[in-house]
Amino acid sequence: MPERSRCPHAEPFIVRGERFTAAEILDVLAPHLTDERKQRIHDVVAQRTYSVVPVLEGLYDFGNVNAVLRSAEALGCQAAHVIELAAKYKKANRVSKGADKWLDIRRWDATAPCVAHLRGLGYRIVATHIQEGRSITDAVFDTPVALFFGNEHEGASKMLLDAADDRVRLPMLGFTESFNISAAAAIALYHVYRDRVTRLGRHSDLTPEEMLRLTAVYYRRSVDRADDILRLSRRHA
Repeated sequence: MPERSRCPHAEPFIVRGERFTAAEILDVLAPHLTDERKQRIHDVVAQRTYSVVPVLEGLYDFGNVNAVLRSAEALGCQAAHVIELAAKYKKANRVSKGADKWLDIRRWDATAPCVAHLRGLGYRIVATHIQEGRSITDAVFDTPVALFFGNEHEGASKMLLDAADDRVRLPMLGFTESFNISAAAAIALYHVYRDRVTRLGRHSDLTPEEMLRLTAVYYRRSVDRADDILRLSRRHA
């Protein structure tokens, strides 16, 4: 059985009831982007990966969620999952600086189905924990991994710890007992990035087809009223 694609974007793209290939979207929207913007999108897509997915379990401060998403996007992760266990997030006074616009974010209301979904896509489930588990420097990240970060106060849930394939902790060398969750995620994701580059020679690993589809997604997200333009192009075809 062929491996399920970890990229959620598939052709044809349905836009206002019309079917478009990725190449068609690029052809129609390219005139509405500067050469500099198109080059920037090309460069970013070339560095993307679906093989490292941060998962946030039960965070209550939306500012922390945004901070982690910003770090993940900056380090080339394309997908992220947010498990919303709390009734509502604490009001945030920080923002993600638009990082969520460029990520494929999926939200869940429970941990178990998220773990099952990611495991079904071939991800190794790794939970970060303050005390339990081996040092992250001893772990290997050359295969697809879903890296879970738990609640700001309680950390990873028992359900997650029991279900995890591995548990890792960040080295703590001082009197401070823990990192802020946003700092911990940034450090952990950077370590995973460096480990992959060292072992695999690269972090990014999208196929040419996935890169083309993701480029089409970014074109749609970059052009004002992109879907109106695409729909209108069919009327004039």
